[in-house]
Amino acid sequence: MSDQLDLFAEPADQGPVKSTKLEVGPRIQYFDLETQKSADDVGGWGNIHKMGLAVGVVWDSVDQDYFVYEEKDAKKLVEKLRSADLVVGFNVLGFDYTVLQPYSDFDLQEINTFDMLVDVKKLLNFRLSLNHLAEHTLNAKKSADGLISLQWYKEGKIDKIVHYCKQDVQITRDLYLFGAQHGYVNYQSRSGNPLQLKVNWKTEEFNS
Repeated sequence: MSDQLDLFAEPADQGPVKSTKLEVGPRIQYFDLETQKSADDVGGWGNIHKMGLAVGVVWDSVDQDYFVYEEKDAKKLVEKLRSADLVVGFNVLGFDYTVLQPYSDFDLQEINTFDMLVDVKKLLNFRLSLNHLAEHTLNAKKSADGLISLQWYKEGKIDKIVHYCKQDVQITRDLYLFGAQHGYVNYQSRSGNPLQLKVNWKTEEFNS
């Protein structure tokens, strides 16, 4: 993990003690989920709400840890997201919240949320994938894809889905923090030219 709790050492005879003081600042939650079914399984992309939650993962900036939720924990996942000062995701407004909405009476669109895909599309007038931006900005790649995750679900390999989803959340977090700190992300044109996209992802812009 790139972010860890601070450790404060007591005198040698007492040994190291983990601090009870957590990171000061807004509670930012980086969120991603994987589904049980594909678009083909539910009759097309107009039926995202029928795909079903397989696994949802949240990284909490205050708790400095991952939180994992399966379908049986969907209501707890919604409660967790509602506790955030800001939820950050990639296509979270158009996809993740739509998948999760059937599990909640609360309108998830009311959660204070920043969707990087929405911002990128607004700036460029076309979409880029999380994997594309991560590869060219962070030199990082996803270890699998959603289709493999669907197969894992059918095989009952939930641990593999959790690992994959955690990686997606880590990439989402690191991409957002890079953009917030540096004011740009990198991408590649269709002809293969490296390009920069200026972004304004400072937390205070979304947490008012």
